[in-house]
Amino acid sequence: MIAQPVVREKKAERYLSLDVFRGVVMVFLLTETTLELPRMAAFYPDSAFWNFISYQTSHEIWIGCRAWDLIQPSFMLMVGVAVPFSIASRLAKGATPADLWRHTWRRTVILILLGIFLRSMGAEQTNFTFEDVITQIGLGYPLLFWLAFRPERVQWAALAVILIGYWALFAFWPTTDAYLLQPNGQVEGQPYQPLTGFFAHWNIQANPAAYFDRWFLNLFPRENPFVINAGGYQTLSFIPSLGTMLLGLLAGERLRQENPVPTKIRTLVVWGIAGIALAWLLHLAGICPIVKRIWTPTWTLLSAGLVFLMLAFWVWAVEVRGWRRGTVWLVAVGANSMAAYLTHWTIHGWMRDNLQTNLGLLINGLDDGVQHLIIGSLAFALAWYVLYWLYQRKVFVRI
Repeated sequence: MIAQPVVREKKAERYLSLDVFRGVVMVFLLTETTLELPRMAAFYPDSAFWNFISYQTSHEIWIGCRAWDLIQPSFMLMVGVAVPFSIASRLAKGATPADLWRHTWRRTVILILLGIFLRSMGAEQTNFTFEDVITQIGLGYPLLFWLAFRPERVQWAALAVILIGYWALFAFWPTTDAYLLQPNGQVEGQPYQPLTGFFAHWNIQANPAAYFDRWFLNLFPRENPFVINAGGYQTLSFIPSLGTMLLGLLAGERLRQENPVPTKIRTLVVWGIAGIALAWLLHLAGICPIVKRIWTPTWTLLSAGLVFLMLAFWVWAVEVRGWRRGTVWLVAVGANSMAAYLTHWTIHGWMRDNLQTNLGLLINGLDDGVQHLIIGSLAFALAWYVLYWLYQRKVFVRI
């Protein structure tokens, strides 16, 4: 017998703030491939402003956190937030638990296959890799959905098991000389200094998740045997990133409770501060480093804490302060986040190339950095217009 969901079977309340926040996240994602802001430091190497912008709009080499590193955890946490609302909406329309599970497994398969497809674009053959964000969501989604049917105490217990268990896997794995495994001592062209002491258990390519991929990914047909992921991203990261989605699930359930909105905001703020404090305490105590690329448990806590604070701000601004003016610019993107993600992966290069071809002569006399920004801004505007056009016609990409 399939257990009944814990979520209340009342009509799903709609929070405009959730779509606004998703819009903020997806706008940042789109600017990554349209504006290509990290390149600005190369155009203006002596500019403190552009060096700061370029730093914050690129990913941290290993330990630490930059603004751009928060895009993926924001996206994944909001997947968890949406689950209680989605279940309540489907139940209100007459769906049975069996119907919900069929939809869950269909979504899981589509997400995994779509992630592989996107990573294979331009390749000679299918690139079987599982570190893409939507593939990672797909791998963890069935368990997330199952936990949505469990009491809150079970969900918190599951989070503890996930984070502590994943920490133990790394902590008790034998250390290896990372210099032997990372070519040229670099991560995606940037210098990498291997960790020492206890933190050496979390070195790039010298951790259990990397060894797992050297076995697992070579089970699939490949043009060449898999050796390493240049960025250090690993399949098994779906386990701690499931913790990120589970924290989103807990937040979504709190948002659906019949408490005043300010009370819900205070909960998000408290959880946010607690997550950030605990992550830094564990990091500074030498227990677990904060590394986004392999999604360490401390990264799960730190990133979720920061996302909780951002989410709390948008819920306050939109639901409490009543800010509605201009939100359509963000909602058009946030309400169609999967379409935005597909735009990010597929047509951004085509847009930039064609804009450069057709407008290059008009801006040829301008500074190279200015030309780069003009083309990028127009590509972003075009991508946003496509999403706005879809939003106006109520065309949404749903999986």
